Amino acid sequence: MSHVPQIKIPATYMRGGTSKGVFFNLEDLPPAAQVPGAARDAMLLRVIGSPDPYGKQTDGMGGATSSTSKTVILSKSSQDDHDVDYLFGQVAIDKPFVDWSGNCGNLTAAVGSFAISSGLVDAGRIPQNGIATVRIWQANIKKTIIAHVPMTNGEVQETGDFELDGVTFPAAEVEVEFIDPADGEGAMFPTGKLVDDLEVPGIGSFKATMINAGIPTIFLNADEVGYNGSELQDDINNDEQALARFETIRAYGAVKMGLIGHIGEAAKRQHTPKVAFVAPPSDYQSSSGKQISKNDIDLQVRALSMGKLHHAMMGTAAVAIGTAAAIPGTLVNLAAGGGERDAVRFGHPSGTLKVGAQASEQNGEWAVNKAIMSRSARVLMEGWVRIPGDAF
Repeated sequence: MSHVPQIKIPATYMRGGTSKGVFFNLEDLPPAAQVPGAARDAMLLRVIGSPDPYGKQTDGMGGATSSTSKTVILSKSSQDDHDVDYLFGQVAIDKPFVDWSGNCGNLTAAVGSFAISSGLVDAGRIPQNGIATVRIWQANIKKTIIAHVPMTNGEVQETGDFELDGVTFPAAEVEVEFIDPADGEGAMFPTGKLVDDLEVPGIGSFKATMINAGIPTIFLNADEVGYNGSELQDDINNDEQALARFETIRAYGAVKMGLIGHIGEAAKRQHTPKVAFVAPPSDYQSSSGKQISKNDIDLQVRALSMGKLHHAMMGTAAVAIGTAAAIPGTLVNLAAGGGERDAVRFGHPSGTLKVGAQASEQNGEWAVNKAIMSRSARVLMEGWVRIPGDAF
């Protein structure tokens, strides 16, 4: 029996923030995968090593977590006044599914670096030394993101002393601005309320702030779901009943936010919305053993991604946190002590993160001009990724 040999596709394996993924230049993809559809999804699934019933992604580039089962496709921008189009695909681990419904804020930090190194940014816009401003069109949610990428002697500066909790080694700081981060075309608060009563049959009723900013997110109070807000991954990810309960809450929240028509559709929209729970600041020990003082944070936040508690914080969820914190009366704002604020530092399982946002109320509607945070990024490997030629 004859078998189709492997093909190789130019690719770069990159870390961005607390995530990592496989980056592609659109023009380097096989022709069938240069357009959206089944062939592209099948190719990316095989690259990452999904679906894997063992949950390990051993036969692919994935790392068997939501943070490491990611793909990015970049191209010269089709939009005026932008440099690069950025398309993100969240690859399911145990299912044959690529979710295109949202952005990855962490990998956004690597987009500018890849775009510069791949010649997708006009040379005249790149300084020999200093900061390159890369204008990114986030094609999943149709929003503008600005990445400020450090340059040294005409090359992207990746090494540095910027430390990011959730990442072991320091690197160069990349400041990322999410412009008008309300997700999609709808209202920032799709129900029209800062705090809703979310009824979840068979589970209960919860106070919830449901917001479209960075990524659609459902914020709950930690004590209402049985937690104190300082939990680490093992406290939740080893509890199948808790994970199932959160998934049910997520499904009913997605319906109330208008993201899906009925709860049965939630299984095909795993990437969004996110579910997070908040609590006032408290002392705790991070997953690395670092002691975090309640005096160093404004609130605690824990968030789930692709059905598991995240080891740190998704970048897009951090945008949602910063945005909600800037709006008096949301659960996030109240957990941080209430009042007006333009930045918060929150605790997460790996440590702390600061995010800023500029919010204003106009004709009874809240708007956020931008949210800002600092991440870092680094090329881990570059060359080609190989997959069987009949995999897509």
